[in-house]
Amino acid sequence: MITAIVCDIEGTTTDIAFVHQVLFPFAAQRLPEFVRQHADTPEVAAALKRLRQEAHEPHADLERCIALLQTYMQQDKKSPALKTLQGLIWVAGYQAKQFTGHVYADAYHALQQWYADGIQLYIYSSGSVAAQKLLFGHSDYGDLQPLFHGYFDTAVGAKREVNAYSTIRAQLQRPAHELLFLSDIHQELDAARADGWHTIQLIRGDADPDSRHPQVSSFADIQLSVLS
Repeated sequence: MITAIVCDIEGTTTDIAFVHQVLFPFAAQRLPEFVRQHADTPEVAAALKRLRQEAHEPHADLERCIALLQTYMQQDKKSPALKTLQGLIWVAGYQAKQFTGHVYADAYHALQQWYADGIQLYIYSSGSVAAQKLLFGHSDYGDLQPLFHGYFDTAVGAKREVNAYSTIRAQLQRPAHELLFLSDIHQELDAARADGWHTIQLIRGDADPDSRHPQVSSFADIQLSVLS
């Protein structure tokens, strides 16, 4: 019996185009001025300190830090410092209602039903926990945060590494056979399966011929009863 479901965001609950065509450009356009204006605030100063550590440039000045961040954005580098700063910039966009967090309709309805059925719901994304909460807190369907029991980001490990799912499983205090991970990326699902989890791949386009996981095109096609 599935008692907890962990969902990826990009390509799973949310159209990847929203992230790459709305969120990323919004942050990229505003990042240089945001960093210059807020460099002395505790959150931004801490992120810049972490950036210098990531880049192994402990004496990088502010303009060098901005250049590093812009390079990381172009490379789509999974930089914790960059993720933190992007999240801080997105706060303003969400609060000003310049955009809302995209959530597929089928994902919204399934999550509501699973929550009503008593299944605990979690998010695991490469985006920071703060960014995850922003997306679901300001979604197309309003504030969806009450549906979720918790959030995980790469602080628990990379999404293609088995140890990340072992860490999440330990924190959820549930056996692997009660856990289901949903993602559009089969390598992530491979890692979860290696830890004993149930897995289902969300395919919003063409089927993935290299995947060993059950594939569905909609949350509506997920039947938890067959996983028991």
